[in-house]
Amino acid sequence: MAKKSKQYQTAAKQVDVTKAYSVEEAVALVKSIDFAKFDATVEVAYRLGVDPKKADQQIRGAVVLPNGTGKTQRVLVFAKGDKAKEAEAAGADYVGESDLVQKISGGWFDFDVIVATPDMMAEVGRLGRVLGPKGLMPNPKTGTVTMDVTKAINEIKAGKVTYRVDKAGNVQAPIGKVSFDDAKLVENFKTINDTMLKVKPSSAKGQYIKNITVTTTFGPGVKVDQGSF
Repeated sequence: MAKKSKQYQTAAKQVDVTKAYSVEEAVALVKSIDFAKFDATVEVAYRLGVDPKKADQQIRGAVVLPNGTGKTQRVLVFAKGDKAKEAEAAGADYVGESDLVQKISGGWFDFDVIVATPDMMAEVGRLGRVLGPKGLMPNPKTGTVTMDVTKAINEIKAGKVTYRVDKAGNVQAPIGKVSFDDAKLVENFKTINDTMLKVKPSSAKGQYIKNITVTTTFGPGVKVDQGSF
């Protein structure tokens, strides 16, 4: 196991590992003990009682945070004709067809999110091996395969985040930056939590949310009391 830095150890000493903090306390604490020299991202992590091996328990989706993420997303849109013009008008950073497929195949990745119209997916599918491992492949479940490119772009620019359960049953999502007001982080946090509750699989047995932790990019995690929501 890698040795933790002195800064991390100092920060960790300020967290009572035997305690589950209220949402408000947890947010305030992770901000106060953050030691990054940049505006770190604040994240929430869920440990869920689901079996990702079962198709109906593969939790995946997207949610628009009311206060955004603090990051400007660069949106690439695969579309043609009128839909390409619509994407440009909506503020997409890059719009194209086969030209962008070739560019990405060559190793270009100066974008954060890809949106594609359904008729372009056959061509985009050729990039599966490249985009898949990076989590960039457009998907209807996250609203990134759609004919309503204007809505998709607006939501992404407004602070849309995607989430997906991993093999261990964990879900992670950003809720903002350390520079955000506590109230805005709490509101974003509660929005994520409401979403996690809504997407609970009907087939999931036992305790659904086993643990919730909030943390910053380099900081220690702080356990959150589920009853405080």
